[in-house]
Amino acid sequence: MPNELLTSFLGAIQASLSVLLVISYGVIAAQFDILKGDSTKQISTLCVRMFLPALLITNVGSQLHADTGIRYVPILIWGLFYALASMLLGYIMTRVFKLPSWVTPAISFNNTTALPLLLIESLSATGILDDLLASETDTTSAALNRAKSYFLVNAIIGDSLTFALGPKLLDGEEAPDKKKDEDQGKQDHRPARGTLFPHSGGSSAEAGNGHAEEDGHEDDDQDTEEANEQTSLLPGPVVRASLAAERYGYVQGKDKFEKFPKWLQSFLEFAYAFLHAPLIGAVTGAIIGLVPPLHKAFFGDPNSGGIFTAWLTDSVKQIGGLFAALQVVVVGVKLSSSLRKMKRGEDSGTVPWLPLTFVTIMRFIVWPAISIAVIYLFASRTSLLDNDPILWFAMMLMPTGPPAMKLTALADVSGSNEQEKMSIAKFLCIMYTISPLICFTVVGSVKACKAAMPNA
Repeated sequence: MPNELLTSFLGAIQASLSVLLVISYGVIAAQFDILKGDSTKQISTLCVRMFLPALLITNVGSQLHADTGIRYVPILIWGLFYALASMLLGYIMTRVFKLPSWVTPAISFNNTTALPLLLIESLSATGILDDLLASETDTTSAALNRAKSYFLVNAIIGDSLTFALGPKLLDGEEAPDKKKDEDQGKQDHRPARGTLFPHSGGSSAEAGNGHAEEDGHEDDDQDTEEANEQTSLLPGPVVRASLAAERYGYVQGKDKFEKFPKWLQSFLEFAYAFLHAPLIGAVTGAIIGLVPPLHKAFFGDPNSGGIFTAWLTDSVKQIGGLFAALQVVVVGVKLSSSLRKMKRGEDSGTVPWLPLTFVTIMRFIVWPAISIAVIYLFASRTSLLDNDPILWFAMMLMPTGPPAMKLTALADVSGSNEQEKMSIAKFLCIMYTISPLICFTVVGSVKACKAAMPNA
């Protein structure tokens, strides 16, 4: 028993250090100017807009069948429960102990995508997942793919709540409104960009930079301008006609929207905040997975009707596989930028020990203890969860880990001052440095899952 526990612990340590090393590679790339701020934002945007939806389509679509879709319902319920419970607890603690406003989203939103995906791959390499196979015919590769799909479905909950409720939790209700009022006159004659394709790690102001670029294309003397990478390859009349149609549609839609009752406008704006690229990818994957003819065409054997498997599905799978490692490298670059600012002493904010300790305890002790106990009881005493130890293991890990790097983007959106942004940057540096603490949760989860297995 002690040797078995030591083996699991060493495997978890190795997996955690692997993730930390990938983060450090991003730091190294930034230190040697291989990656810089602007390119990092573009890579992060590419990851969120293209790679993550592709990963969701292939993983969720391949794992989701008409007869297995029910196993994802507990994940959605569990993800929504712990996220809302974290928000409520963070809000109460922030108000009671007069903590900085960023503590609430720091508690509410943990890293639900890149970090757990990379961790589960590292755990597979150490052999820990071999003890959690569902049956004798199950394989580590199949278990790894199921675990990825579970984490990705849970990530949809976290991403949606982050972009929809995050700015309000950061006490920035007034800032976006002020910014919206200032930009209202500029946006009257062009389509507004919502959160359908949000910039990961960027602010709403950064997202608005795309408007400035678009305005350059709307000028009538566009043809006389020097061509660059933003110049459309379509003929001038086609470009002008498409822009005119787009502008007309926006103006007409805006007029119709303003005729709606105020409560309906508020509801539609709130609902639209939940619409983003990863959600579209997840819905697309779910549709493909749940419709048998589509599932067969996209994921079936090429010799048995899988007409898209060998070329279209495989290409989407290839770019989806780039997401986890690349996004974690971006995290390292962002942390390096924060460390440089700290070294130069630019608007150096402080990280009070109380919120740091509180978030650490919540994310690495309290939530792991709650999730392991709750999921173990459901797995061993009820039939509400599917008989898949990998599912139990993934659900135990979901509330665990450092806060999401999107916390920096929320600070931009909510209009936080530079000192507060630096405090958040320092806080994230510390939290990701101590992220190997998750190894204790991994060991506890493995033991709990093995104890809940029928043949235990």
